[in-house]
Amino acid sequence: MANYEAARINHDNHLLLDQPCLRLPYELLRQNFRSFHVPFDKSSNAVKDLLKETANGSLNGKTSPQDVVKNLDQMLAKMRGLKRKLTTAAEEEDRIYRQLNARIAHLRELASLDTVDDVKYEGWSRQRLDRLLVDYMLRHGYDSSAIALADERQMKDLVDIETFVTMSKIRKSLQGGEVQEALAWCNENKKELRRMQSSLEFMLRCQQYIDMMRSGPQAKMLAINHARKYIYPYADTHPEEVRNMAGLLAYMPDTDIEPYASLYSPSRWEKLAVTFVEAYLKLLNLPMTPLLHVALSSGLSALKTPACHSNRQTQVQARDKDQPANGTVTSTSTTSSSSSSASSSTSAQPNQAHHTHYHPHGTASLTTRVCPICSTELNALARHVRYAHHSKSRLLEQNLMLLPNGRLYGKERLEEYAAKSGLAPGKVKDLVTGEVYSTDELRKVFVT
Repeated sequence: MANYEAARINHDNHLLLDQPCLRLPYELLRQNFRSFHVPFDKSSNAVKDLLKETANGSLNGKTSPQDVVKNLDQMLAKMRGLKRKLTTAAEEEDRIYRQLNARIAHLRELASLDTVDDVKYEGWSRQRLDRLLVDYMLRHGYDSSAIALADERQMKDLVDIETFVTMSKIRKSLQGGEVQEALAWCNENKKELRRMQSSLEFMLRCQQYIDMMRSGPQAKMLAINHARKYIYPYADTHPEEVRNMAGLLAYMPDTDIEPYASLYSPSRWEKLAVTFVEAYLKLLNLPMTPLLHVALSSGLSALKTPACHSNRQTQVQARDKDQPANGTVTSTSTTSSSSSSASSSTSAQPNQAHHTHYHPHGTASLTTRVCPICSTELNALARHVRYAHHSKSRLLEQNLMLLPNGRLYGKERLEEYAAKSGLAPGKVKDLVTGEVYSTDELRKVFVT
């Protein structure tokens, strides 16, 4: 029963990680509707007004037949342009609905699985891992690699390539010292950015002003006019920044006086790129942290215990390098330290599982050989994640006893093995190494 409970899939927890997978298509649908709704209203109203004006003028005799034909040509041209826009919007909507259906089917497949032992779960989890890898690469600008992986796995509808490619393009333009593409994006999403109280457009306008000041004295008047039009209106919401922009008029690009030296610094472009990415992701309700990091942190936290980052970690790793890979412990110099570490970690952490590692023989050891968190690759990465929280212990024998060599066994199994081995009363024997100890040397381990 315990094994079944451990292998059972918690669908709610799985869906926590996959929320952005379903949320983004709805955000894109809303954005697509919003981007074509206003142009459609303007174009349709313009055609209606022109038609009304032409009809009234024709009836009153104020509009000549040539003007009527000319107005009809204008209306036809506007309607053709409107049709093209609506066709583009409809194609984008179809693409988003196709993505949404594919993602629903992907998550519905998970709903049909009950345990992680199901053979279908391995394929599903592998596909999700591929999705997380594509998401990670897209966020960090590895667009070609992400597209290649999505094509290879045939899951382009499960990942958001177009969305992140657009973000990457604008981010790279900012890192390259260009603000035009970012300003165009801000203009398209002006209402939403204002609702979010984003300062991205203000920062971009300030950067334009700084570049004008950097160009030399001949561009100073142009910079002043730019500041009056685009920067001064933010005096109430960004008073300090506006004062700094005004003070910049008195300093040349080679100044070392702060904050003007920092304003002229090329590092501002990287700050602008980061600010844009934050605004872009927030607008689409996407998390700033890559989903791969979220999944990895959760997995590391589930395995991490206080012993993983104990003060003796370096000693244990050095010891493991000198030992053969047979899962045994031959060094006696760390016996007492292992014992004290075990007892202190179990007593000081009431909600933590004892840091034990199980061997193929069914025994447990305090070595770090099979612990992923104690490995060289993951130890530093897991240092700042939370400890695992275990509401109850599983797969542990009753009445655990700690041998001086650092191994853990159940008391009943030790007594049974001692009787079979013909040992004298008060003696026990390690089931793997064969070492014999007195029962007075054993320490009881409590796991809470």
